[in-house]
Amino acid sequence: MSDAASLFSILRNSADADCVTAMQQLVDEGSDRSLCRINLLSFAAARGLDEEKVIAAFLHAASLGMFDISWNVLCPGCGGVLETNASLKTVIKEEYVCSLCAAGYAPTLDELVEVTFTVNPRVRRIAGHTPEQLPVPEYLRQIYWGSGIDLPEEGYEELIDRLVIESVEVLAGEKVVLSLHLPEQFIIVFEPVTHSVQFIDVKGEPTRERQSLTLVYTREHDQNQTLEMQPGPVRFAIENRTEARVLPAVFIAGDELHDVLARRRPFLTATRLLTNQTFRDLHRTDTVSIDQRLKITSLTFLFTDLRGSTELYERVGDLAAFDLVQEHFRVLNEIVASEAGAVVKTIGDAVMATFPTPDRALSAALRMREAMQRMNLASGRDDLVLKIGMHEGPCIAVSMNERQDYFGQTVNIASRVQALASAQEIFATDAVVGDVKSADLLKAQALVPVSQNAVLRGMERELTLYAIP
Repeated sequence: MSDAASLFSILRNSADADCVTAMQQLVDEGSDRSLCRINLLSFAAARGLDEEKVIAAFLHAASLGMFDISWNVLCPGCGGVLETNASLKTVIKEEYVCSLCAAGYAPTLDELVEVTFTVNPRVRRIAGHTPEQLPVPEYLRQIYWGSGIDLPEEGYEELIDRLVIESVEVLAGEKVVLSLHLPEQFIIVFEPVTHSVQFIDVKGEPTRERQSLTLVYTREHDQNQTLEMQPGPVRFAIENRTEARVLPAVFIAGDELHDVLARRRPFLTATRLLTNQTFRDLHRTDTVSIDQRLKITSLTFLFTDLRGSTELYERVGDLAAFDLVQEHFRVLNEIVASEAGAVVKTIGDAVMATFPTPDRALSAALRMREAMQRMNLASGRDDLVLKIGMHEGPCIAVSMNERQDYFGQTVNIASRVQALASAQEIFATDAVVGDVKSADLLKAQALVPVSQNAVLRGMERELTLYAIP
C-alpha cells in the first residue's frame, strides 16, 4: 500500500467517509492547480457535501500531515494574497498594504484572512510546491489571487491572454528589455512576486517615437505614481534586484479585468475556523500567540449556566450530580459542534461558546433547551435547567492562560444577558433576534420573542432584550 493510500485509510477512522472518498479522488485525479490552496467551501458545494464535515475531514488530514494549512491575508479590493502564513501566530502586522489597490487594510479575521489547504508532497507533489517555476498565468491563479476569486476552469489561459499585453520572467540579478506597443488604455504593470505596481495612463495622440521607462524591482512592495504616456511603442528596461525571479506583466485595466476581480465566491475565513470545535481540538497550538490582538468584526457568543447546581449536589449526592453535570457538558458540546460552533471554555457549570453566525447560535440554544428537557423527562426530575444568553458583535481574539479566548464588550454583554435569564429561558439581543436567518428559524418554529428593556451590569444605557419562549 502506498504512503498516500495508507494515510487515507487512517483518515477514514476519524473523518466522514464520503468526504474522504472525495478527497482521495481529488488527489488521484485532480489537476495540480486543484490541489493548491483548496477552497473548502467550493470543494463541498461542487460535490454536494456538508461544509462542516468537509472542514473537519481536512483538519484531520492536516493533523496527519496530508495537507498543509495556509492563513492568507487578503486585499478586499483585488482579492490578492498580501501575505501567506503557515500559522495564524505570524499574522502580526497592524496593517497590510496592497500596492495594486493603493490601500492599506487591518487584517480582520472574518473578512480578510482566508484559510486554504494544499496537498502535502508526501501525498502528491504538485507544481504549486515550487511556485518559483510556475508560468505567469498559474502563478497569478495559484499564488497571487485568493481562493475567493472565482476564476474559470475552462478558458482561463485565453482570459489571461486578453488581460495581459505582455509578461516576462526576470531572474534574480538580471536585466531585460521588454518592447511592446501601448494601446490607448489605462495600463497596470504589475509584478505579483514583489507586489510592485506601476500605473500608466495611456492617452493623447499616438506616437511613432519609442518611449522608455525603467522598472527596478526590490522587496519594498513599490507602488509608484501614475505616469502619462502616449499610445505607441515603448521600451521597458527591467532590473531585478531581489534574490528570486520576478514576473512583471502588463495588464489592460479595462472592464474585463474589473469583471474578473468582481466575481467572488465564499471562502473559509479564519474566524470560522477558530470557532470550529474540530480545529480547537486538533490544532489548539496553531491559534493566537500571547501578544496578538486580532480583530473580528462579527462573532456570536452563547453563554449557558445550570440553575441551582449547588442544590443539585445536595439533593442527589456528589457522584450522581457529577455524572449529570458531565452528561450535560457532553450534550452541549455535541450540539455546539454540530452547529459549526466551538466551546471556548467552561467556568464551573457554565459554558462559553462561539458561533460564526447568529442563527447557528440560536439553533444551538433551542436544541440545548430541548435536550435538557428530554434528560429531565427521562429522570423524572427537573435536575438540569439551563439559563442561556446570546449576543453578536465585534471582538478581539486573544490568548489567555495558554488558550484561545475572546475579549471585548460583545463578550461582556453576552455573559450578562445570560445572567438575567431564569429557568429554561433563552435571552438574546436584537443583534441575534434581528438577524434574517434567525428570524426565519423562529418563524419556522412558531416562536415569538418577547421584548423587554434592561440595564446590564456595568452599562449605563438600556438594552432591548428578547426572551424566547
